[in-house]
Amino acid sequence: MKILDRTPLVAVLIVAAAAVAACSSTTVGTGSGLTCVDDSPHCVESRQRTLRYLVDNNDRTWIKAHPPAEAYASGVRLFAMQKKKKELSCEELKYARAEADKAPAVLRGPEGAKLTHAQVSRALILASEVSRELAKEMKRRC
Repeated sequence: MKILDRTPLVAVLIVAAAAVAACSSTTVGTGSGLTCVDDSPHCVESRQRTLRYLVDNNDRTWIKAHPPAEAYASGVRLFAMQKKKKELSCEELKYARAEADKAPAVLRGPEGAKLTHAQVSRALILASEVSRELAKEMKRRC
């Protein structure tokens, strides 16, 4: 009888372990965490995971992607460009800077309408800072 009493507990533990395994085995790609813009623990963790992926991965094809407004608001791409600036080719620096320069228009346009004022403000400041840093790097090397 004691074995039967533990059956629900064992079932719950198996389901929980499977859920954890599924989450940990999920491949973090360039789209994961880019559009999660709130400050919930889930979004913060997702953005951090995606930033680590972009910074640690040597494949920089994400630089030429066309992100949605939420990607600017999350800051992930801009932070990744900032961190990788010394590794970027002159062409990649050009794309990265163009993206940082275009961010204000996107954020203030119709795409940014679903973002809060605070999200837009933070993204505008970050985009400006990243653009300046990328411009300095371009001037230094290109």
